[in-house]
Amino acid sequence: MTVEKTTWRSMFSSCFKPNEISPSKPKKVVTKQTSFQRLSMSDLSNPSTLSEDLSISLAGSNLHVFTLPELKVITQNFAASNFLGEGGFGPVHKGFIDDKLRPGLKAQPVAVKLLDLDGSQGHREWLAEVIFLGQLRHPHLVKLIGYCCEEEHRLLVYEYMPRGSLENQLFRRYSVSLPWSARTKIAVGAAKGLAFLHESEKPVIYRDFKASNILLDSDYTPKLSDFGLAKDGPEGSDTHVSTRVMGTQGYAAPEYIMTGHLTSRSDVYSFGVVLLELLTGRRSVDKSRPQREQNLAEWARPMLNDPRKLSRIMDPRLEGQYSETGARKAAALAYQCLSHRPKLRPTMSIVVSTLDPLMDFEDVPIGPFVYTVPTENLKEDDNKECQTKRDQTKKEKNGQQHQKHQLHRGQKRQGRSRPRSPTIHSETALSQNHGNGLHSPLHHKARGSSRNNI
Repeated sequence: MTVEKTTWRSMFSSCFKPNEISPSKPKKVVTKQTSFQRLSMSDLSNPSTLSEDLSISLAGSNLHVFTLPELKVITQNFAASNFLGEGGFGPVHKGFIDDKLRPGLKAQPVAVKLLDLDGSQGHREWLAEVIFLGQLRHPHLVKLIGYCCEEEHRLLVYEYMPRGSLENQLFRRYSVSLPWSARTKIAVGAAKGLAFLHESEKPVIYRDFKASNILLDSDYTPKLSDFGLAKDGPEGSDTHVSTRVMGTQGYAAPEYIMTGHLTSRSDVYSFGVVLLELLTGRRSVDKSRPQREQNLAEWARPMLNDPRKLSRIMDPRLEGQYSETGARKAAALAYQCLSHRPKLRPTMSIVVSTLDPLMDFEDVPIGPFVYTVPTENLKEDDNKECQTKRDQTKKEKNGQQHQKHQLHRGQKRQGRSRPRSPTIHSETALSQNHGNGLHSPLHHKARGSSRNNI
């Protein structure tokens, strides 16, 4: 593992007042060292640990400290055309880093996340992201490229994930459904990311595993993002971490909500909910459904071990194009993950070993996928077409009075529109908000992406 050594003062130099910083020390990328002791979030509990003399270790290379003017250039002054979305942390904009911006930083698209000072999260959550993602590196964790901390501004710069979140891909209306192969790939990759966190030398409990925090690259490789609520796991003889109950309704484990006791099995429960979302195409909580179906885990879990009932709750947008064997195994695994007894839930390493073979099952029916536009849109188009042809018929009728009555009737029949064939869409454009600036009120909260203090 790549290792770096630095101090709080050098790591967050731009967060201190100018008279506290030595002007002779320019901002620089953290350098590599040969010894490593990962910084724990518990080191932040005592304000005295932020002293200038405290030396701490930080894993990971090329963590850049950006200036606010640099990020304005990268995002075109946080233009509305670059707006990607917004969650509990704040708005996210797409940007592009030029290879001339600074040495050692390659040209690449990035996502810049700005802390909303009036939002549900604050400096501590911002700091948690830097601490965890600045040290942890894994193919299924989103890569943190750098950060900015100037005066009240707190920003994070990540690698850009072109397909956005699993939430958008799975629940967005009027778009092509995620195929079974992509769903299994996402489940396996996300499970590997969680297993890596749980099995690290200093275990990490993610605490906010949900569809909106799983980002997808161009080939649907999933990466976990948003570590603002992550916690260091129990150490030594401790069995759990006691903490204020935070998370998102529908994903948080029931024992954590009741007691505030956090363990790695709390993440396993949340994974089971996301796995259930992948199988059914339903949200973890959906108030628009009948009362008993609003909480997905409570409604679906009793049916997961019954193959006949399972077929009825599978996502209808798959149109039967999925592996029945794989679906049964995934459903059985979800049943275990959602157990109300934490000790009966599998570890994430067992989850990975169970899901991995599902990607190789070949009993998936082959057939075309057709997406039909809702009839309301077709009726509106047909009405316009009928009106146009009726106008044409009237003109022909006025210019051809010498023809027989029977001919006029034939012309009227020709003027009637024929039913249009269903339109096939491969993708639809996302609507975007308008406005500029760091504190512009242009942004709206994305559905399901905000955290709740449960």
